[in-house]
Amino acid sequence: MKAFLALEDGTLFEGRSFTGPGRAEGEAIFNTGMTGYQEVLTDPSYVGQMVCMTYPHIGNYGVNLEDVESDRIHVEGFIVKECCKVPSNWRAKETLPDYLKRHGVMGLEGIDTRALTRHLRLHGAQRAVISTETDDPKKLAEQAKNIPSMEGLGLADKVSPKGPYVWDGSKPKPVDLSNGTYAWPGPGPRVVVFDFGIKWNILRLLQAEGLDTLVVPTWFTAEQVRRLSPEAIFLSNGPGDPAALTDVVHNVSLLSDQYPTAGICLGHQLLGLALGGQTYKLKFGHHGLNHPVKEIATGHIEVSSQNHGFCVDINTLKDVALTHVNLNDNTLEGFAHVKKPIIAIQYHPEAGPGPHDSRYFFKRFRDMLRKELGK
Repeated sequence: MKAFLALEDGTLFEGRSFTGPGRAEGEAIFNTGMTGYQEVLTDPSYVGQMVCMTYPHIGNYGVNLEDVESDRIHVEGFIVKECCKVPSNWRAKETLPDYLKRHGVMGLEGIDTRALTRHLRLHGAQRAVISTETDDPKKLAEQAKNIPSMEGLGLADKVSPKGPYVWDGSKPKPVDLSNGTYAWPGPGPRVVVFDFGIKWNILRLLQAEGLDTLVVPTWFTAEQVRRLSPEAIFLSNGPGDPAALTDVVHNVSLLSDQYPTAGICLGHQLLGLALGGQTYKLKFGHHGLNHPVKEIATGHIEVSSQNHGFCVDINTLKDVALTHVNLNDNTLEGFAHVKKPIIAIQYHPEAGPGPHDSRYFFKRFRDMLRKELGK
């Protein structure tokens, strides 16, 4: 079925829908991963975005029950050069087209994804529309201009849970905190995890470090968290512009001043803002699982998994040491406070999907708590 992709600057691509008739809109970006499309689709950080995969053949191993990072697809649209309709993998339970159809997500193939990627690199991420339902494709570009800009858009509330929960090893399990307190089941350390759109593998790896975790939604206040008697705070990844989450930044400022704190991706950006820094939008963002990052202290180069469109400006922070830098564009990838037990990285150490080079971050968080709490 013929379908069009129109960018806000008027650039038009003609392809085919492999999910039937429909329409999708959002910010068009590209992901440089060769594999991991199922984890990409279910990453809550992609809310509001349509993802173009730079690798030309996507869907060859189908979709399985294990490689998900949340309970549903979050991308607004999925763009590939060629979609494989007949997968070959012993774990496959569903084809990529059927998976997208079941979740009501548009899939577009048959366009020159190299040309689209190059255009986005040169001109930046753009608002875009995919549609099979138009008699004048040029009008789609005008419609794209009316889509809200990602800059200034707070989206964490869209993917944050409705209430607190614990991770039971395979899925979230709701917890009743109506009395405002919580009976921690283990010896600790007791960690309150803010879910701004957390990827499930982060929870698995926190649990693997022996941490007692209680997950709370975006709207939890610092006072509500204090009543839970935590010993540390963990801030997750998530979508949108961190600067738009002013209430969250205020709470993070209060909590990080009292408890050892770590953050990943959006959590990293929120900590930067809470410490008095500023963030800015990257031209086309970092999305993929092959991005080189250098750890300053050791000189070690990590191949990392990344998904972010905003960045913390290290020059606006005080009492903070640069710990990691992106070797593609020299942007900030990690920092540590020089006086307080606060660490944060911009990329994704949970490797869902991606290489395992950076998983030491979870052990580093655990070691920091051992030092600060004596347990």
